[in-house]
Amino acid sequence: MAEPVKYKKTFLQRLWSADPGVNVNFELNDEQRQLQESVDRLLSAKYNFEKRLTIAASNRGSSEAIWHQLAELGVTGLPIPTSYGGFGGGAVDLLPIMQAFGRDMVLEPLLASHILAGNALHLSGDQKTCQRLLPSVAAGEVLLAWAHEESGAHHAECWIETRATRHGDGWILDGVKSTVLHACIAKHIVVTARVSGTPEDTHGRALFLVDAGAIGLLVRPYRLVDDTPAGEITFSTTLAQPLGNPMDSAMAEKAIEGTLGAGTAAVCADMVGSMEAAFKLAMDYLNTRKQFDRLIGENQALRHRAAEMLVSLELCRSMAIGAAIAVDSPGNEDSKTDLLRAKLVIGRHARSLCQQAIQLHGGIGMTEEYAVGHYLRRVHVMDQLFGDSDAQAVRLARMVL
Repeated sequence: MAEPVKYKKTFLQRLWSADPGVNVNFELNDEQRQLQESVDRLLSAKYNFEKRLTIAASNRGSSEAIWHQLAELGVTGLPIPTSYGGFGGGAVDLLPIMQAFGRDMVLEPLLASHILAGNALHLSGDQKTCQRLLPSVAAGEVLLAWAHEESGAHHAECWIETRATRHGDGWILDGVKSTVLHACIAKHIVVTARVSGTPEDTHGRALFLVDAGAIGLLVRPYRLVDDTPAGEITFSTTLAQPLGNPMDSAMAEKAIEGTLGAGTAAVCADMVGSMEAAFKLAMDYLNTRKQFDRLIGENQALRHRAAEMLVSLELCRSMAIGAAIAVDSPGNEDSKTDLLRAKLVIGRHARSLCQQAIQLHGGIGMTEEYAVGHYLRRVHVMDQLFGDSDAQAVRLARMVL
């Protein structure tokens, strides 16, 4: 893949600049555009709303056929480093793909398996394990899961209660992980656990790899409000393989932060895709629905609301670009604050836009058979992942203080 866009400290300032001479256009390169067009064609042909409802109702909750076709297009290899058979794409390369996933509310495990677990495995520094697993992950043949969130965390950044303990020459895990996306179809699970300290400590965390069929591992499957498959995983003296040196807290902290950053940028792009689709549905409805022999879109009050929705959408598009660039430039001092701002702004505006899109439709917008309400569900789930808008505001405030 092409080199990621170089991060500039004043990027977000330039987005807000009042100078009309400032050029803030963000354009995809040829490779990114070609992949985006291929994915769009595939989803348009094979993943319309009715087919998505069928996939969501299946036991698996995703489509193996679509997943294999995405792998053939190179999507599954995009986030994986070139040294392990992937294309070495960053968050900017994933931006148009995740927007497409949001527009069609795709249920495939790209975020769970490749962007989260695959990233964590790579960042752990365990080259032997990476060499063993990541080529198959890049080919779409092996699925991973990322088990980090816990019910007691309440969006706290460092909270981990799951405990890792030495057992002979190995390690065992005890604890419960919640909201593990696509937990039931993963072959291996990357788990964050604590080797020392209290649950809220930054230090004392480590990464482990657990086989899905390991003794002492129990998965309780369920669906999130947008039909995404997830599960609660209980570890009871479960044998686990440490990724890298479990006592190297600095390496684990860097890997966890990098993984959560990549996931945050991905869900920001996904929410923007959902916003685009919800906005389009609302505008199509305003331009076709008539009352008293007049298009309701000619109503001035509704036109004002539509204009406000478009402003929100354009703002969030820019913030999603800023989030992707921030993730691809982790050494920049402003990267973390830019990422937090993007998640905060997009989460709030995406929820508001989707709510307004439903209201503009009236009663039909509340039905299960119509897509617009499902976009609000999708946005709600994506906003909750990695800390909702309120959590991002608290983190930003703490950084300032």
